[in-house]
Amino acid sequence: MAKQTFTTGQILTAAQMTSLQQTAMGGGSTTAKTASYTLVATDAGTVVQMNSASATTITVNTGLFAAGDTVQIQNVGSGVCTVTAGTATVSTSATLALKQYDAGSLYFNSTSAAIFFAVDAADGMANVLTTTGDTIYSSSGTTAARLGIGSTGQVLTVASGIPSWATPSSGGSSFVGVKCTQSTNQSITNATTTVLTWDGEDFDTDAFHSTSSNTGRITIPSGKAGYYRILGLVSSDGSATGTRYLMVYKNGTSVAESILTPSTIFPSNTVSTVLNLAVADYVELRYNQSSGSTQPAYTNGVYGTFTAQFLGA
Repeated sequence: MAKQTFTTGQILTAAQMTSLQQTAMGGGSTTAKTASYTLVATDAGTVVQMNSASATTITVNTGLFAAGDTVQIQNVGSGVCTVTAGTATVSTSATLALKQYDAGSLYFNSTSAAIFFAVDAADGMANVLTTTGDTIYSSSGTTAARLGIGSTGQVLTVASGIPSWATPSSGGSSFVGVKCTQSTNQSITNATTTVLTWDGEDFDTDAFHSTSSNTGRITIPSGKAGYYRILGLVSSDGSATGTRYLMVYKNGTSVAESILTPSTIFPSNTVSTVLNLAVADYVELRYNQSSGSTQPAYTNGVYGTFTAQFLGA
């Protein structure tokens, strides 16, 4: 029964008494709706029941209801029904978006302000999930947000308080790295720092190196930022004069070097360092010798290698 005004001495029928009892128990006459609807004054004390497969709204305006009036809202349709503040204010601790078989009660504190009490506040969170494996997280402390399911092998990470899926930088328990090789020796001009190039690889797990372009570089690919052990080995002819420098360069700047003093024996330079490298950073081995003439750098076979091994993010 909608809200009624009675007069002194008025006799109520059995049907009226039954309807009043239903209303007092949270029921009452039901108005079925199949499309978005704006509440009217005669909805006070009744149940407005939405039944639509599409998303709908029930709009609440001011000046229609008195303080203490109630309107029951139900949604039996598969489409989400949202209780919407028109010119009135609607407050709730739950959600105003009712999925199928959700319900609640609008209680008016005044002619322009109502509180929506969800039937089950614990289930008042809107269903934002769309795909099997989705995850719900709080985007603002009170609002539910959807995190779509990740890909096989990805792990959950958090940045600035927001979760996301990412491929592990370490590639799980698998080895990550590259070992570059060269099939021929390289000639190093006297007193000229030269980038050593590499035309082969013993292994390259993640396309760190190319044998066709920028062959002197090991470049960090997407998803592999972190700490790397860099190792270089180069041999040269013996010389009683001059020194030999084997250097690690990061993005064109020297960061580590090995120095050999003059020797008549077959000398080898080894340089090793640990670098924190971002995606697209690159490292090179550069060689300098001051023997007074051009000398070969033995980079072929076991005499020369260039290696980067991932240690961890």
